Amino acid sequence: MEDPPALAPPEPEPEPEPEASPAPPQRLLRLRCAVQHYEWGQHGAASLVARLADQNPDPARPYAELWMGTHPSGPSTLLGDGALLRDWLARNPDALGPAVAARWGGDLPFLFKVLSVAKALSIQAHPDKKLAEVLHALRPSTYKDDNHKPEMAIAFTEFRALCGFAPIEELKDVLRTVPEIEGLIGHEDTGKLMNMKEYDGVSEVKSSLRSAFAKLMTASKDMVSEAVAKLISRLNTDSKIRNLTDKEQLVLSLERQYQDDVGVLAALFFNYVKLSPGEALYIGPNEPHAYLSGECIEIMATSDNVVRAGLTPKYRDVQTLCSMLTYKQ
Repeated sequence: MEDPPALAPPEPEPEPEPEASPAPPQRLLRLRCAVQHYEWGQHGAASLVARLADQNPDPARPYAELWMGTHPSGPSTLLGDGALLRDWLARNPDALGPAVAARWGGDLPFLFKVLSVAKALSIQAHPDKKLAEVLHALRPSTYKDDNHKPEMAIAFTEFRALCGFAPIEELKDVLRTVPEIEGLIGHEDTGKLMNMKEYDGVSEVKSSLRSAFAKLMTASKDMVSEAVAKLISRLNTDSKIRNLTDKEQLVLSLERQYQDDVGVLAALFFNYVKLSPGEALYIGPNEPHAYLSGECIEIMATSDNVVRAGLTPKYRDVQTLCSMLTYKQ
């Protein structure tokens, strides 16, 4: 019998590869961010936006918003060579990470803003994703993208805003003390709201609020002008014999900025919010709001969609706004 073949000696185990040196940290890229000169912005060096964006701001020019992002309405560029941030991110996907780069390409999934508000912004809401797609398809010149726009604002200075509908008991107090509103929404809708209880069904409260608010926002210009004039005259008289409430003082301020505007009356339907520096406000899709004064930092989904209905010289899409709101309280 032949001897079995000799076993080959085991091969030596390969030596472990030396650990790779950590990649050098990416250097920071300085950006030139877009500035929006909307007429409601603070002027010249008084504006935080101006101080961040311009070494020699024009004292006669409003500096309203500073945008950091890739949205085509205000794209950021690299300070060195002027290349679009979007193009640089497309060439350097590792800067965003594989998951974000795979979904968004060269776009940032968020838009960062700084706002310097001297004059009230419009009463507005931002559509949810589904509605944004519909509005963009129907009116791309007005609704410039198909994305939603949930947003959070952090106060940099004392900051005032309107946000969401006031509780039902507060709305009842408005209807009791501001008869000019009943003249616009009618006795029936006023009665429905006055008879509401906080424990009534949510859908019932929303339905009554939606009907009353739509009546107010679609009232004729002549009726609105007359109602605003009566309210302002009465408040000016009352101010001589009593201290006006915060909302009454707000009404006088808004009327000086936007004469005969239905938004002066609509402001009474909303929560009046005052933020101290560092405090924040979240605004979901389809929620009514209006920034009034102060400076803030905002972060939001990458969108520039705004549905406006008051306190603005711009296009108003009242029907869309009234139909899209959640009417949450």
